[in-house]
Amino acid sequence: MLASYRAVAAIPELIDKGFVSEYGIPILANGFNEDQSKVKANLHAEIISLFPAQLELSTKDLPWLVGDAATQKSRFTFWLRTMERARSLRCILVNSFPGEAPGGGVDVYHDQQQPLQHPQILPVGPLLANVVLDRPKENNNLQRSPLNNTGGMCQADRTCVEWLDQQLPGSVTYVSFGTWVAPIAPAEITELAAGLEATGRPFLWVLKDDPSWRAGLPAGYAEAISISGHGKIVAWAPQDDVLAHGAVGCYLTHCGWNSTLEAIRHGVRMLCYPMAGDQFINCAYIVRVWEIGFRLGSTNRGEVERCVGRIMEGEDGRRLQEKMDELRERVMAGEASSSCVAKRNIEAFVDGIKGPRLGLFWDNKY
Repeated sequence: MLASYRAVAAIPELIDKGFVSEYGIPILANGFNEDQSKVKANLHAEIISLFPAQLELSTKDLPWLVGDAATQKSRFTFWLRTMERARSLRCILVNSFPGEAPGGGVDVYHDQQQPLQHPQILPVGPLLANVVLDRPKENNNLQRSPLNNTGGMCQADRTCVEWLDQQLPGSVTYVSFGTWVAPIAPAEITELAAGLEATGRPFLWVLKDDPSWRAGLPAGYAEAISISGHGKIVAWAPQDDVLAHGAVGCYLTHCGWNSTLEAIRHGVRMLCYPMAGDQFINCAYIVRVWEIGFRLGSTNRGEVERCVGRIMEGEDGRRLQEKMDELRERVMAGEASSSCVAKRNIEAFVDGIKGPRLGLFWDNKY
């Protein structure tokens, strides 16, 4: 996501202006300070040009502030070195899309008539697995390539698609927290399991078949919901096919960028539970900028029940779906067209490598 790049690219400026220490820890004039509300206000006022006005960042939203102090320092050092190296690059390709933040500063790029002090940013997205960009649409559906729909990561359990076929349209909550995140704490799994069951709605839950991931699952839970037909747990699902299925009405997600794009592609409203890295910024965009989902404050069973119900029914759910449909149309319209922004920019990138000066080929109409 371009916004995540912008946040990381702002590190030298944040250090120089005294908003974070040389180790990435937020500071105020009186030194280190844990008052996040004040830090948030200062950060927001300082880097407002990097993000749309409606997006306020908390210190916990910055991608390196994850884990204990040692982990945060390590992550910050990594990103700082990455940005130092990036300054020597001529171009960076970003899996972003036109109008990622309408009215915000993230669509403003370097003046191509000025000497470049930073690499040019070429958005080449949305890049999504199994989509062939140079083939026409048929029946308004995106063309899929013959790639394995599991993404090559895990063996997908396709029985979940058959299970979805038996559910009512828009009735299912799909739950998946991605491939790379660490296991959720057992207590959270216990609460989430109770909350999903309390919704009274069918749910499909992707939960790795590993003791560290299923430690908090009540004994016999998976078997009980399977027998009742109320829910289904699989170790891995063909996610694109699941999100494309008409039975799915809500996606409880960790807000990974690929998962976010897949949800937008298929117009599925999101319930956000970010855990690490750029997921917090992605969540902020989903909830506050695009308004296509809600944030799940905790996995407390009552909170899960309340938030799922809020998305799946009533005025709030209808409004989210309207916003999602608008964004989907804007982002995905013309995705298979030869004139799409991603295709033009990729072609321009290749032409630029062949040409004498990369700075000449940027599409200023982006």
